[in-house]
Amino acid sequence: MSEPPRVAEIARKTRETDIRLSLNLDGQGRVELATGIGFLDHMLELFARHALVDLSVTCQGDTHVDDHHSTEDIGICLGLAIDQALGKKAGIRRYGHCILPMDETLVTCAVDLGGRPYWVWNAPMPTPKIGGFDSELVADFWHAVATNGRMNLHVLLHYGRNSHHVAEAIFKGLARAIRDAAERDPRTGEVPSTKGTI
Repeated sequence: MSEPPRVAEIARKTRETDIRLSLNLDGQGRVELATGIGFLDHMLELFARHALVDLSVTCQGDTHVDDHHSTEDIGICLGLAIDQALGKKAGIRRYGHCILPMDETLVTCAVDLGGRPYWVWNAPMPTPKIGGFDSELVADFWHAVATNGRMNLHVLLHYGRNSHHVAEAIFKGLARAIRDAAERDPRTGEVPSTKGTI
């Protein structure tokens, strides 16, 4: 008997953003993206493809101010969706990591879906901008995902010269790490904690 798909839908509206996000953790990497931020659409497509999740995001945000509110709020919604889709987290592997090269860049990404949010970021961006996108927003996005997804998330940039490559390596690396951590373990259906709950 096949397991039911792990899905979530999040709607979040503030005076700064209006976001609708849907997620299928057991997807095939399909995306429908309209965030209003081209670079973020690109990163989210990479994330979905490498995490093998189906992801739909629409955002109406105050990008006339800058991209910060939309980027951070989409991160909030993605974290909430991951946490919601995982449910009680019974039978998942819980931990995942990835060492990922992207041309001249190398990053290590690691996650624990154990329910306690923590964020460690050692990935300074080589430049303040990636095209018109503030490169510091990559960190803000993943901080929001980690906090609202109730996950322990670590990123270490070993080296890298090109900010686009650094951002891409981080999104791909975390996609792989989250995919591994969220994967169902065929050896157990138990919650992966000696406490009996996450």
